[in-house]
Amino acid sequence: MNDQQKDLVTTAHTAGIWYLVLAISGVVGFLIVHPQVFVSGDVSKTTANLSELETLARLRLLLEFAIVVSQALAAVYFFKLFKDINHFASWALAAWGMMNAGAIMISAIAMGAAINVANADTIVGDKLIMIQIFDQLIKNSWGVGSLFFGLWLIPMGYIIVQSQRMPVWLGRVLILGGAGYIASAFLNYASFKFPGIDMLTIPATVGEFWMIGYLLLFGIRPQQ
Repeated sequence: MNDQQKDLVTTAHTAGIWYLVLAISGVVGFLIVHPQVFVSGDVSKTTANLSELETLARLRLLLEFAIVVSQALAAVYFFKLFKDINHFASWALAAWGMMNAGAIMISAIAMGAAINVANADTIVGDKLIMIQIFDQLIKNSWGVGSLFFGLWLIPMGYIIVQSQRMPVWLGRVLILGGAGYIASAFLNYASFKFPGIDMLTIPATVGEFWMIGYLLLFGIRPQQ
């Protein structure tokens, strides 16, 4: 293995580490901790949780910070990894990854504001209205941000398929997953409801964890 390939493998491992941090903070923060604080459809309970469970609420906020930071750093290291393979696609990957980090940053801002309002000496009615607005901002930041999360998977998969520096089917699954995320966002915001709509994002989940495992275990293949 020459020095250039060693550097690429090191970069791939680093990208994999940040991608793993992104996955863990996303799963723990959004899927596990978030429902314990922000109760869908019940602003009174959410307000009470933000005050009575302030430590848990702030943990949720810190996990949102972790998502933003790890998404941004993963985007930077993916650009470094792929820029000499396909500069245009790697630029698109990094840009759309940063846009997703920006969308989640808006969610973090709203979350921090909601915690502050819930623990402030404010009229209860005004407090409920403000927290309901912040809750909707958090929800829609994630909803619209999923467009950019889908977009960043597509050039990632394209580079893999084109270069064959990783398993070709990994690239195809990532492209399919990215398209599924975008389609899911459009359908949800168009109020199309049908059984199986959540399954559109399954290829993305499979592709992401496959990608993380490959980066951490193997890095990237030498150029043929």
